[in-house]
Amino acid sequence: MSTYVYGITAASHPALPEGMGGVGDPPREVRVLKAGELTAVVSDAPEGLRPKRKDLLAHQNVLSEVGAAGCVLPMRFGSVAPDDDTVTGVLGERAEHYKERLRELDGKIEYNVKGSHVEEAVLHRVMAENPELRSLAEANRAAGGGSYDDKIRLGEMVAAAVKAREAEDAGEVVRALQPLAAAVSEGPQSTGWLVNASFLVARDEAERFLAAVEQTRKDLPHLELRVNGPLPPYSFVEPGPAEPAGTTAGADTGAE
Repeated sequence: MSTYVYGITAASHPALPEGMGGVGDPPREVRVLKAGELTAVVSDAPEGLRPKRKDLLAHQNVLSEVGAAGCVLPMRFGSVAPDDDTVTGVLGERAEHYKERLRELDGKIEYNVKGSHVEEAVLHRVMAENPELRSLAEANRAAGGGSYDDKIRLGEMVAAAVKAREAEDAGEVVRALQPLAAAVSEGPQSTGWLVNASFLVARDEAERFLAAVEQTRKDLPHLELRVNGPLPPYSFVEPGPAEPAGTTAGADTGAE
């Protein structure tokens, strides 16, 4: 039977609640595997596991319950090992690394921040900042819209200015929030987002961090910022004693 891994804790971590259920239908019973000074929070792995909302939430709920009692190194959704012995073996082999990460992440949570441009607002901004664009647009209007080539040139210049603004705004968002974070992890670029960054934040700094996000929204009104959190610190844990089966959830686990 394959073993599903939710996370790693210190062996001194408080015991799990009786009868806690995890992923699967019916939910598989959550249990712990001990190896020296570490434990892995696991269950039997269901057959054909897929990232359905019910199981994504079950994964996150287990981590939230465990994390409420102390530090846990969260594994991404779908992390499955061949068996229990594989899990305990890796815990033993990488014990010092996991203990160091538990010390480093104790008392910290993750916030993921994604940002995109508000189209009309960013167009207004780049036009206001670029005299050459304004002159060309005004010349086109005076000429009844301008020639085909003039329209193409204006469109290309606007697109280039917006693209440059994306890089500037992404850097500005990270610079505004980084001072309130213990660490920052840049996420993969994806269509629609100009910034995708995860911030490791001390629990007692969470309110100040969220206030900084609100201030950044006011300072950059041409951006739409989405904050997901608090989350277990997925983005600040190296892969654990399992391989993700078909998906990685990361900062978007149970996001909405």
